[in-house]
Amino acid sequence: MVTRTEWLEAGFELLADEGAPAVTIERLTGKLGVTKGSYYHHFKGAAGYRTALLEYFEARYTTRMIDTVEREPDAEPAAKLLHLLQLVLSDLSTAGLEIAIRAWALQDPEVRAAQERVDRARTAYLKELCRGLKADVDADRFAELLYLILIGAEQVLPPIARDDLRDIYLLTLRLATGETSLD
Repeated sequence: MVTRTEWLEAGFELLADEGAPAVTIERLTGKLGVTKGSYYHHFKGAAGYRTALLEYFEARYTTRMIDTVEREPDAEPAAKLLHLLQLVLSDLSTAGLEIAIRAWALQDPEVRAAQERVDRARTAYLKELCRGLKADVDADRFAELLYLILIGAEQVLPPIARDDLRDIYLLTLRLATGETSLD
């Protein structure tokens, strides 16, 4: 039997590759090679699946990353920020998914609310970290800048390579903090 997580991962793949219209019961069952009964075992229809997909997205790509960084609560904010950067840039699957969810959010109020919740949680955590940096900048605006670099980098074509994006982040951090050894 296909697990709930496998259903959600299949939805992420379809969403990232083809957009929200591709995430249908028929496409999911075809991709996973199972019947609709398995789908209904885990979800209460398309609306239930959409809600579960959005909750899983938030948990996996926001809450889990923050929790992972916070496993070292006594680490310096700069170290936490670099750890978060490493986590974000190590998951190469997220760019297409993030773009697809943002596009979907323009058409669906539930998706928009989930995206706003994710953006608020991410920027709030970045602000918390940036307030602890030894930087001569407005910490909240700097946090927003770091987040906007990621969102913008996901939108440009051709995409910016993850190593190049990492270098852009390190340059931005160096400019803000004056630190030369952030790597």
